[in-house]
Amino acid sequence: MADVPSQRAHAPAAVIETLGSATVVCVDKTGTLTMNRMTVREFVVGGRTHVVEPGAPLPEEFHEVAEYAVLASPVDPFDPMDTAFTVLGGRALAGTEHLHPGWELVREYPLSEQLLALAHVWRSPDGADYVVAAKGAPEAIADLCHFDADRIAALRRDVDVATSAGLRVLGIARARFGRAEALPAGQHDFDFEFVGLAGLADPVRPGVGEAVAELSRAGVRTVMITGDYPGTALAIAREIGLESAGGVITGPELAELDEEELARRIRTVSVFARMVPDQKLRLVRALKADGEVVGMTGDGVNDAPALRAADIGIAMGARGTDVARESAALVITDDDFSSIAGGIRQGRGIFDKLRKAMSYIIAVHVPIVGMSLIPVFVADWPLVLLPALIAFLELIIDPACSIVFEAEEIDPDVMEQPPRGLGEPLFGTRVLTIAALQGASALAAVLAVYLWAVLGDRPDDVVRSVTFATLVVGNLALILVNRSWRLPVWRTFRERRNRALKWILIGASALLAALLLVPALRDAFGLGPIGPLDWLVAIVAGFAGVAWFEVYKVIAARPAAHRAP
Repeated sequence: MADVPSQRAHAPAAVIETLGSATVVCVDKTGTLTMNRMTVREFVVGGRTHVVEPGAPLPEEFHEVAEYAVLASPVDPFDPMDTAFTVLGGRALAGTEHLHPGWELVREYPLSEQLLALAHVWRSPDGADYVVAAKGAPEAIADLCHFDADRIAALRRDVDVATSAGLRVLGIARARFGRAEALPAGQHDFDFEFVGLAGLADPVRPGVGEAVAELSRAGVRTVMITGDYPGTALAIAREIGLESAGGVITGPELAELDEEELARRIRTVSVFARMVPDQKLRLVRALKADGEVVGMTGDGVNDAPALRAADIGIAMGARGTDVARESAALVITDDDFSSIAGGIRQGRGIFDKLRKAMSYIIAVHVPIVGMSLIPVFVADWPLVLLPALIAFLELIIDPACSIVFEAEEIDPDVMEQPPRGLGEPLFGTRVLTIAALQGASALAAVLAVYLWAVLGDRPDDVVRSVTFATLVVGNLALILVNRSWRLPVWRTFRERRNRALKWILIGASALLAALLLVPALRDAFGLGPIGPLDWLVAIVAGFAGVAWFEVYKVIAARPAAHRAP
């Protein structure tokens, strides 16, 4: 789903930590929230609108707008919008004079930041003039066609109607130019005539609405940044359940806001339309200055500064440029917003499992250290943990930390909690206190069994055996109770799958039984034989030492309780 580029491999831990702290995720609409699979949905010509139905014929009066939309697209299209026009033209204009397979493309005028329109100049085999087809943002086409105020107002009304349905709207224009003259340097030198509008639909990706809702429950705000019209952006926002009550800020409006006003507006606005790459950088900086932890998606060269400025830069792997991937901390290989939500869930889950594993390490070493030192202060008491037995314990502890907790399923509750503070330590006071209390209670249980055996005048090797058995059982009990700080042990077995846990429990129990039941192994480890009562005491005491934590989970699950990892 997501990977860390090798160029940023020095900071995976920081990326994981920051993922769990993200409070805002800024995403592009096209290709991330939507499928980036365009289809032509409607044409608007002379105030009349025609909804394009799959397989239905296209009325003659809309042939020309489809013709020039195709001419303004590459011969071998790659962009989904160009592909949509070419596919429609091949179907709806087949057998008419509006398709021109024999025409020669003479020149292309590309999009620019100054003019969001492109034009293609064509030479027909028998024509006296060049034919010029242009398409682009409706306001750019209106500029090329020298619209007056009344025509601009009418155009805006048509655009507003189309964008309110979530369509991406482009203007189409045509011109002719004499072959005897040299082609001009810019598109403004052509005498363009407006042909009509084309509305394209881009379906929302499956699962995006659920991902937005999941992030919202997790305290992470989704911010849409798009180059589309405000109406299109708001329609998509409503469809996916994105908060849109604060309205929309457009690129031109953003350019007019000072830093103080921008900081105030971005707290309630989650939709930004008609944005250019430079404004993404300003938006990221404003969000960070307002105390947000920002994730930013991008795919182009111009997105690199914003990706670098964000706390987490997220590059689009499928359509992203090398520069964007180099600038990002993470690469989403499928360009899907649900993968971003999954990455945040995974980041929180990794941090959660790391915290529980480290808490287990602290807790389990308290009784080990305690039982290594306590007999030292009483000369007549036998030593419990000989070097070989400590090594045996580490054979359980190391796999438990590196395999069992890593293999644990991510707690669904991890996305029901607010983000961690960016500077929140791995071990807060509460976590350290619980880990220490777990260790202390396990030590108390082991020490109680040890004293019971010593005061019962058991031989030294038997005292060592029953005490060691209690310590091993307590170790396994610590693994079980720390699998979840929210669910009781019986529910973790029922609701969580962890194959590694089964092998650790079976393996540790089998090895312990072998050490205490096989005479040769007993002698090698300095242990003695124990009876059924000793086994019962060891098992009961091992689990009783950490049973209080199960009660704590019940108390912590109450609504007023603090959050548990």
